[in-house]
Amino acid sequence: MAGEPQDDCLFCKIVAGHIPATLVRETETTVAFRDINPQAPTHVLVIPKVHHPDVAALAAAEPAIAADVLREAGEVARDEKLESYRVVFNTGSGAGQTVFHAHAHVIGGRGMQWPPG
Repeated sequence: MAGEPQDDCLFCKIVAGHIPATLVRETETTVAFRDINPQAPTHVLVIPKVHHPDVAALAAAEPAIAADVLREAGEVARDEKLESYRVVFNTGSGAGQTVFHAHAHVIGGRGMQWPPG
């Protein structure tokens, strides 16, 4: 069920402390940790502690927590001293989403191209 931890979800296991991650920040509603396959010098994932399969589902069900994820993305960028950065939400496998737990990628530390790949 949406909002409830999922036994087969990698990010739910990170939230529960069953799988280690390099934490950057944690709040009551979010966890931020370094991506294990970074695409830039700084690549941090910000996830809600509650399970929703993607950002659209999160925003529809719990808009305050969706706002927390965005706020924390900005805090990560500030803490990482990024002057320029990108916040990306992939929604669906066709967009590159591989873990179906809503999450934001905070990417920076290098120049970005447009349009993205």
